[in-house]
Amino acid sequence: MDRWTGILKIPVCLKGLTHCRIAASLCVSPSSKTLIVPKANAIFFNGDRVEGTGNPVIDKLSDLQNIVEVLNSKFGDSVNTWAIEASTFNGPFAVYKEFIHSLNKWGEPQSYKPGGFPASTSIVSLMSNFCSEADLSVNLEEHQSSASSSLPQTVILGFSKGGVVLNQLVTELGFFKPNALEDPTQPKSSEFPGNQIIPSSVESFLDSITEIHYVDVGLNAPGAYLTDEITIKRIVERPTEKDKRMRFVLHGTPRQWNDKRRGWICEEKNQFRELLESGGKKSQGKIEVYERTYFSDGCPDLQMHFQIIEELVVT
Repeated sequence: MDRWTGILKIPVCLKGLTHCRIAASLCVSPSSKTLIVPKANAIFFNGDRVEGTGNPVIDKLSDLQNIVEVLNSKFGDSVNTWAIEASTFNGPFAVYKEFIHSLNKWGEPQSYKPGGFPASTSIVSLMSNFCSEADLSVNLEEHQSSASSSLPQTVILGFSKGGVVLNQLVTELGFFKPNALEDPTQPKSSEFPGNQIIPSSVESFLDSITEIHYVDVGLNAPGAYLTDEITIKRIVERPTEKDKRMRFVLHGTPRQWNDKRRGWICEEKNQFRELLESGGKKSQGKIEVYERTYFSDGCPDLQMHFQIIEELVVT
């Protein structure tokens, strides 16, 4: 199996003014050089910009192309990998304003609300627009001969500030119901060219999510992890209703989890994990929760915060 790799600046909406930089490494047929059905799509949301450190590890793992290459090594050749950057930056601060409607000027959330399903809508639109901009077509013959005709699974990862997108997605996942997008300004599935390489609607995208990885997330204000009991209750109930499994993995370093100046990060993480674990006991094993600590004996620094991307254990 070969791969197509590249970085493009993609409009969030088809004719929108705001663009996100996206790096992708996608499975292609070695014979026809067209996209083929992957096992999964792994989508990584990056954090704030860090420049001028002079540290080669930080510089390497701040680069979107390097991130997708690391993800390829983690997930394998049969998975498409995507790394997405916020459309807007206030200085170094990433502002995912199309994904979350209640952000302040530093990109910190005031709340997570499902109304309009902005995160899932933006992701579906970006992936579709990316394939159109890159002029990537689908190998229908290989598609039809695939052993599985179902949509590939989706794995979501959020690094540092990128964790806010995960919280918004989890909120939308908990509250989404079919026909929830009745607002005519919101895209319906027919507005996106459909294939089974990427989701063609908000519903198919949310239904395809099987894993959510929080990667050393943290903010300079509360909101790094979800702590709303109603939202978590709905998330826990969803796999049982759908007869599916959902896996949450919380990855962290002392840089975030041991920061006494921002003690709320560890407190929120613990509360989030406990709520998921409590609900998981009622889900007949369909909710799985894991916590993994990296560089536990190291002195907290910025390098370990980025180096966790290379050390990530995703299995």
